[in-house]
Amino acid sequence: MYTVREGKKEDLPAIFDLIKELALYEKAPEEVTNTLEMMEKDGFGPQPVFGFFVVVRDEDQSIIGTAIYYFRYSTWKGKRLYLEDYIITEQERGKGAGKLLFERVLAKSLEEKCTGMMWQVLDWNEPAIKFYEKYGASFEEEWLNCHLQAEEITSLIQS
Repeated sequence: MYTVREGKKEDLPAIFDLIKELALYEKAPEEVTNTLEMMEKDGFGPQPVFGFFVVVRDEDQSIIGTAIYYFRYSTWKGKRLYLEDYIITEQERGKGAGKLLFERVLAKSLEEKCTGMMWQVLDWNEPAIKFYEKYGASFEEEWLNCHLQAEEITSLIQS
């Protein structure tokens, strides 16, 4: 019914569509400032910074999901796989594709000798939370996400 495989450069347009679909679901389509060109350079250039898997519907070979990951280093835990985005297109949710994809990412973390993996989930995304609970995932409450955009960093450095 579904096949999970490593992502390829030619998959990026379908992946970018999934990213935009996720942004709509998360009520933040205007937040997507990434481009296909950036993804191609960052995923397939001389120093790739992310990898991804795709889940393909066997009957028509269409990409219906992706898991985008990279590696980070925790001074407390060592090498960790960070699952940046995990997307199954809405009409395919609940049919088993997500389980196959998530378990492939879990296996990747072991193949790469990671001490574990991490990801984020929005506190209102009950279907995703329930999915992760099935795997016994821990949910942290005391950590806050912090970020600065490139424009803000430029302004801070120049002032």
